[in-house]
Amino acid sequence: MINKKELEYIRSQLTFWEKLNESEIDLIEKNISMVSYSKGSNLKSTGSECLGVFLIKSGGFRVYILSEDGREITLYRLSPNDVCILSASCILNTITFDVHIDAEMDTDAYLINIGAFSKLSSTNVYVENFAYKNTVERFSDVMWAMEQILFMSFDKRLAIFLIDEISKANSTELHITQEQIAKYIGSAREVVSRMLKVFQSDGILEQKRGIIQIMDKEKLRKLV
Repeated sequence: MINKKELEYIRSQLTFWEKLNESEIDLIEKNISMVSYSKGSNLKSTGSECLGVFLIKSGGFRVYILSEDGREITLYRLSPNDVCILSASCILNTITFDVHIDAEMDTDAYLINIGAFSKLSSTNVYVENFAYKNTVERFSDVMWAMEQILFMSFDKRLAIFLIDEISKANSTELHITQEQIAKYIGSAREVVSRMLKVFQSDGILEQKRGIIQIMDKEKLRKLV
């Protein structure tokens, strides 16, 4: 059961809340729950059920697609306070492809079940607009990911990724594997390994097992 403090947080994140009538508010309150996923858990994959809408409290999700040869291409990543709409893609008629969603780390989130959210979005235009606005914003992230894959050199893509990661972590020490980087930027681990060695020989970074230490941020930024 969601307590009052949690409900206040949920209200602050759902921009359509003030446009709900009493019965709609009651519907959400009765159909929202706290869910937890351990690191690596798969929330959604091809053919899996449509879960609903997630509001991430802690942790994070990675949304990705699979190429025909099984390569994972990350579309975007979600952090605390982000809303995950593609987990409810069955109510979005314009979504015609399968996405996969994994928990990047141990994650707690609030889940509005699909039945309740589907009913709200079909009867309340503000809820419907919230769903489509969120989807459009995420597709901006998707287009950025595709632009990097299609048009940028790999050294630039890797440099952008590392700069983003040290900004998120607020640290020049990144606890991340080559395999994880490959998944995030849609490449092969061997390609990532070769380019990291180039960066290391240029004095940009140092590598240990599962750790990348950025030694020269300015050199890294110049690659971008």
